[in-house]
Amino acid sequence: MRKIILASGSPRRRELLGLLGLPFTVRASDFDEGSVPTAGLTPAEWVRRLAEGKARAVAAQLSGDALVLGADTTVFLDGEYLNKPHDAEGARRMLRRLSGRTHEVHTGLCLVEVTEGQITRTATDATRTLVTFDPLSEPIIDAYVATGEPLDKAGAYGIQGKALSFIPGIQGDYFNVVGLPLHRLCGLLERFGVSVW
Repeated sequence: MRKIILASGSPRRRELLGLLGLPFTVRASDFDEGSVPTAGLTPAEWVRRLAEGKARAVAAQLSGDALVLGADTTVFLDGEYLNKPHDAEGARRMLRRLSGRTHEVHTGLCLVEVTEGQITRTATDATRTLVTFDPLSEPIIDAYVATGEPLDKAGAYGIQGKALSFIPGIQGDYFNVVGLPLHRLCGLLERFGVSVW
């Protein structure tokens, strides 16, 4: 089996990929996410391009054979991207916007096949999940931001953490909201001859 490399430093993605039972290594990508403008792209197209950029940046450094996995997640509401907040006040602003509403979470996936140090094949995919928030009071927002949990997450929340207390429901893939849509990933891996079975 070809070596699988996760082009991400995210502990959540590492944990989720581990659920598939496939051996892999981690090599964080240095791809500049700011190099891909959102203008003219749908959220799905944008996260696919970011995922591909991350995967290709790692693939370009390899000399042997491997399958490199890149991923990127964003929150989308009212035509605007809510990525990781820069600080606590930014997190509060995002949470106020999401309060009492349903938003979209998009994750792009990319697999880059490397053979003898050369990129031989690339495939991308994306998944969308709808997430609904309860109305959030200012004390709840302040208490949640004080946990530090929102500061490194798109949309300023982690569904797998304390935010679960104010998310009454989702439509779609839960793992997509955490950061790695495993069902869609399994389908992508099978296109490269890799099965979890």
